[in-house]
Amino acid sequence: MHKLTIDDLELRGKRAFVRVDFNVPLSAEGKVEDDTRIAASLPTLRKILLAGGSAVVASHLGRPKAKREEKYSLKPVADKLRELTGWPVKFVPDCIGLEVEAAAQALKSGEILLLDNVRFYPGEEANDPAFAAQFAKLADYYINDAFGSAHRAHASTHAVAGHFPGRAAAGYLMEKELAYLGRALANPQRPFVAVIGGAKISTKIDVLRNLLKMVDLLLIGGAMTYTFEKAKGGKIGKSLCEEDKIDAAKEILALPETGKLRLPVDSLTALNPDAVCESEVAGQKIKHICWRIRLSNAIPDDEIGFDIGPEAVSDFTKAIAGAKTIVWNGPLGMFEKDLFAGGTKAVARALADLTAAGGITVVGGGDSVAALEKFGLSDKMSHISTGGGASLEFLEGKVLPGVAALTDK
Repeated sequence: MHKLTIDDLELRGKRAFVRVDFNVPLSAEGKVEDDTRIAASLPTLRKILLAGGSAVVASHLGRPKAKREEKYSLKPVADKLRELTGWPVKFVPDCIGLEVEAAAQALKSGEILLLDNVRFYPGEEANDPAFAAQFAKLADYYINDAFGSAHRAHASTHAVAGHFPGRAAAGYLMEKELAYLGRALANPQRPFVAVIGGAKISTKIDVLRNLLKMVDLLLIGGAMTYTFEKAKGGKIGKSLCEEDKIDAAKEILALPETGKLRLPVDSLTALNPDAVCESEVAGQKIKHICWRIRLSNAIPDDEIGFDIGPEAVSDFTKAIAGAKTIVWNGPLGMFEKDLFAGGTKAVARALADLTAAGGITVVGGGDSVAALEKFGLSDKMSHISTGGGASLEFLEGKVLPGVAALTDK
């Protein structure tokens, strides 16, 4: 971590403009349904308050069309932050302008001011320096704790840092994300194994290319399996396949490091996601649950692969047990259906066991996190990344604009 961090700042009597990721789901009644991202920001905010400073907090929420839309207001988030902490949290229904500046000036040590959605203005996504300059009027320091938005060059994540020369730092969550992901890629304890799943190869082509250069073993699961199998000439039935990415899959399979790549040898298949078959018994048609175990490269024409099979589960969990560092992104099957959750659950348990044994386990991607929550294993990993897109771009080896903009130590 070669960037200025919150611990390098003298915060007493100062205001910090803190970019967080409060892009949380809201119910139809406008209530916060999941406060995970709010809770993730609390260590940074607590540090500011206990150090005698105050915080002007900014975030986006949803995708408003560069204009005010009440359903995307952060007011419910202010209410939830107050409820979670009991802290003095003020809210202003804008993010720039005289009212905002006056509210920021009036802040006392130990207080928080939450601004409304920065995406209510076109200058945010345009990374407009003039728009960002209005944020700079509000505080003495800039702290970016929004790793989930660090891959976007927006005004509140990128341009704003230029208005705080020598005073733009990473918050604790940002620091933690970069420490775990950076250590996993730059200096991993070996064997280093990556598990990459999910439906599509298209979003992970660059991730796979980059990881193959670094890992000792790359395990592939999820529906992307079948794009690779088809690229190898296998039969995949009606399994999900990105036809336009078969050439990309062939290119990956032709890389010098392709010997590190392992596909699931077998799959759990069915005719449909509910695994319902219809049989005729004594002249009556009866519906019943019907699934099969097939070789992943020999799936009948009318069947679909929905999970890795038992031999693949054994193969993958043994590989994980022998690792020292694991990066996992993407489920191994349709885990939302209990019938097809076995592969993902087995891998999650193997990661939990590795963590308990002293290994490093880093999990990213919304579906992977949702799977951990479903299986009750969220607290059994070394680190769960809060940034889906950002963590993917980090794994691709890309420079994240929101990190690059921070002050170098």
